[in-house]
Amino acid sequence: MAEIKVKNLRKQFGESFVAVQDSTFTIADGEFFVLLGPSGCGKTTTLRMIAGFEFPTSGDIFLDGKTINDLPPHQRGMSMVFQSYAIFPHLNVYENIAYGLRVARVSKNEIDRRVTEVLELVELTGLEKRAPNQLSGGQQQRVALARALIMEPKVLLMDEPLSNLDAKLREQMRTEIRRIQQYLGITSVYVTHDQVEAMTISDRVVVMNEGRIEQVGTPTETYRYPQSRFVADFIGRANFLPGKVLSQQDSQLSLDMLGVTLTVNAADVEYETGADVTVVVRPEMMVLNRAQAHVGGTVRRASYLGDVVEYDIEVGDLLLSLVENDPRHVTIHPEGETVEIGFLEDCLYVLPN
Repeated sequence: MAEIKVKNLRKQFGESFVAVQDSTFTIADGEFFVLLGPSGCGKTTTLRMIAGFEFPTSGDIFLDGKTINDLPPHQRGMSMVFQSYAIFPHLNVYENIAYGLRVARVSKNEIDRRVTEVLELVELTGLEKRAPNQLSGGQQQRVALARALIMEPKVLLMDEPLSNLDAKLREQMRTEIRRIQQYLGITSVYVTHDQVEAMTISDRVVVMNEGRIEQVGTPTETYRYPQSRFVADFIGRANFLPGKVLSQQDSQLSLDMLGVTLTVNAADVEYETGADVTVVVRPEMMVLNRAQAHVGGTVRRASYLGDVVEYDIEVGDLLLSLVENDPRHVTIHPEGETVEIGFLEDCLYVLPN
């Protein structure tokens, strides 16, 4: 078992810079937990405090119910995979992976057994004698992952491990990392600024901004039900449209948006009649020229991307981003054409102003 609890965690550098502000969350045993946010938001500092490379200014970190604030990294039962891989260039694949076990004076037979197992797990069997400079970027990342896993840690920590890879290889490796994590059932904490990466591999995501936690939830929750404008804007794309509350009946909210009356989910929030709100409308939550059209607009940009068509559509003084991904509709509306927009009401989400 490896459950991590972070309570009121704070990290201050110098007299004034606060990198992490009063963060609280729990990572369940076997969970793949992703720290997501823009550069400088505090996600790597949080990971380094969990690892023991930085010590909290205040707050506590618990591993299986016991505080580990003062424990050095090697006593925490955790292994880290770094952004730079940190592979020894003078050692071959086998020697790199076995390094930690040799330092721990594990017997040669045990080292051979564990190296063989982990090589198979990360699909590097047969490359034991290769030097790092004979490996691709993806293979080097697998060596770094294998070296972390061979120590049989309670927790696997990863700090932007795929950022040095090209897009296609990054996609392959994140699938591999998720496969290995699920096979081992190991508690994993992963730092990234890539929203797609976070959504693809995580069980839950914590979205951070300027040292604070904006939201913790599953990928579906953070995308469909963002708790702040920052989360809605950072994860995916969103149009933010002004609305006014007309009435509320239980969880159903009637509101005026762009002169149209819509019924949307209130998400267990009570609103006063007449209250101004912001409606989060994802580009794929609108359709063109269908029976449920609500407002008219003018196409200002049309981009055919194969699997989708992206539009910028002017409605009054607003410019809406819209995506069509229905393969049955092959017509591309040219710039300047007048179109009718329909909103998928059950997908819209409301944020209080």
